[in-house]
Amino acid sequence: MTRQVVRRLLAAVPVMLLVSLGVFTLLHLIPGDPVVTLLGERAAPEVVEQLRADLGLDRPLPEQYLTWLARLLRGDLGRSIRSPQPVREAIWQRLPVTLHLAIQATFLSLLLALPLGVLAAVYQDSIADRLTTLYASIGVAVPTFWLGVMFILLFSLRLHWLPPSGYTSLAADPLESLKQMLMPAFSLAFVLSAEVARMTRASLLEVLNQDYIRTARAKGLPERAVLLRHGLKNAMIPVVTVIGLQLGRLFGGAVVVETVFALPGLGRLLVDSIFARDFPVVQGVVLFMALMVVISNLFVDLLYVYLDPRIRYG
Repeated sequence: MTRQVVRRLLAAVPVMLLVSLGVFTLLHLIPGDPVVTLLGERAAPEVVEQLRADLGLDRPLPEQYLTWLARLLRGDLGRSIRSPQPVREAIWQRLPVTLHLAIQATFLSLLLALPLGVLAAVYQDSIADRLTTLYASIGVAVPTFWLGVMFILLFSLRLHWLPPSGYTSLAADPLESLKQMLMPAFSLAFVLSAEVARMTRASLLEVLNQDYIRTARAKGLPERAVLLRHGLKNAMIPVVTVIGLQLGRLFGGAVVVETVFALPGLGRLLVDSIFARDFPVVQGVVLFMALMVVISNLFVDLLYVYLDPRIRYG
């Protein structure tokens, strides 16, 4: 197992290099000059050139990339162009907000998806099954940003139940923090729960038709034990795969949701930095999000072994 973990981490190195190269290339294809954006269009040309030289933006692009990569290997993500703040420090300041959003969204999605998927599989072709299928279809089709705007219009502006924006840390006020994050988290959880509910239904239906399920019932085991101990656990491997893939989309969706709800997380930092042409911050945030996706996929692989002991990595 340890060998497999090390192997997966080593395989992630070229992935991260390709991500860094892709982000660096795409950023420099965006129209606009970060120095002009910072100083303004009326800045003196000599001042613009001096700042560009200080930031190293006057060098050829391959040299800029190799310089940034050399710093990255030393754990230095550089400094923001807009401020002297190190990129690593900016990420750590915004990370708790995005983690809070991702954890709460994942919890809400599983709280919705697993019962719906099990209910639809147990009562196949019933009203519950059809409603779950309808819910899954709507969840896949509805854009996250539109859902967030509708939540603000309904629960904030009409009903005045929840605050439309803002963030309070869990340490400062847990109840207020959960209230503020409820709409953003459910905006992300709606899409994730739709995919998981559909996969849970399909996987559990397949498992319930297996011979060992009929054998367990023939032995007189309670239906609840058959369903949870023998059925659901064996049906979870495809579900866990979908959840692992959706975690990557969760970080991408956080960019949209944090912008809609004005949350000071990594997604908002990324959007603001793109508009400001703050290349070091954009590169650092995207690279960090890619690392989170790699780690989540590794965690899913380890979870396979727990769910099915027959799975072993040689």
